[in-house]
Amino acid sequence: MNVPYLDISTQTRLIRPALDQAIGDVLDSGSFVLGPHVTAFEHEFGSALGGIGAVACNSGTSALHLILKALGIGPGDEVVTVSMTFAATVAAVLYTGATPVVVDIDPDSWTMDPEQLRGAISAKTRAVIPVHLHGRIADMASICDIADAAGVPVIEDAAQAHLAHRGDQYAGSFGLAAAFSFYPGKNLGALGEGGAVVSRDAQLLKDVARLRDWGTDYKYDHQTLGFNYRMDGIQGAVLSVKLGFLSEWTHERVRKAIVYEDLRSKPGLSLPMLDTTGGHSYHVYSILVRDPERLGEELARLGISTGRHYPVPVHLQQAYRGAVQPIGDLRRTVEFARSCLSLPLYPELSDPQQEYVIKQLDHLLGAQ
Repeated sequence: MNVPYLDISTQTRLIRPALDQAIGDVLDSGSFVLGPHVTAFEHEFGSALGGIGAVACNSGTSALHLILKALGIGPGDEVVTVSMTFAATVAAVLYTGATPVVVDIDPDSWTMDPEQLRGAISAKTRAVIPVHLHGRIADMASICDIADAAGVPVIEDAAQAHLAHRGDQYAGSFGLAAAFSFYPGKNLGALGEGGAVVSRDAQLLKDVARLRDWGTDYKYDHQTLGFNYRMDGIQGAVLSVKLGFLSEWTHERVRKAIVYEDLRSKPGLSLPMLDTTGGHSYHVYSILVRDPERLGEELARLGISTGRHYPVPVHLQQAYRGAVQPIGDLRRTVEFARSCLSLPLYPELSDPQQEYVIKQLDHLLGAQ
């Protein structure tokens, strides 16, 4: 049996008629950059997150960069985040000239440890960026309390957390602002690059909208130095179509994550902490094993593709060494990176495919 790690082509095929119609509407309109289809998606996405303002842009990285720039963060400032994330979280801080300060993760949730955050805040701290890793919301109550006491804003990296929630509050609505990514492999993925900033702060969103479009509110009248971070009309239209399926797709991800719980009793691996809130959106389902590279190779020989998220913490990568300021040895982060292996998990994963993954894992782990 062949089990891909991700199967975007099947998802596209299942909704192809609606995608064709949406793309055709953009072609007929001639609105290829921003325009009515992007505006419509902004309203729809904000509504899906419980009624919050949204500004679409060309990537999740740009979304983070825009928030930081709108807040006036720059050289001499520090931004506290984590090293267990995709490099974009740290890169966006560096783009402003500020210094990323990275803290360790909580051993159970694999997200920012609030106590580590408490010790990292200094007089230079201008923002805190928790990452909702794999679609699990970080401990936002504690993180926001600590940041509020220090007088610094919280910016959520919600790139992996579409429709993740805690109670009736969605990821992206806990801090001052949040950045989402619509990279094709995300739970809500475009047919290319895409991102969005969400916030309840109307002035911040206005500043972000200006910055994404060359720093102007009116054509050829530039109020500030901005960027070409605009979303394409086709991506806006495509994302509107896919947004209509997102709740159903998220339900399927959660259902399949529950099936993987059968592995919890198996020796030689650790599973993610159970999500008692029911709000984990499961962008990634990672297990911890002693030798993930070898296990991944053995599964590949059996037709099962896996992933690694993320095998090298950002602060240890060549491009970021020296530019990032780690607090302590980040022991938990390093150990997690060394041990993680991501299993196939997506709405189109069939029950027989998932049963095959579990059966082969059981066999391989039992043979070790």
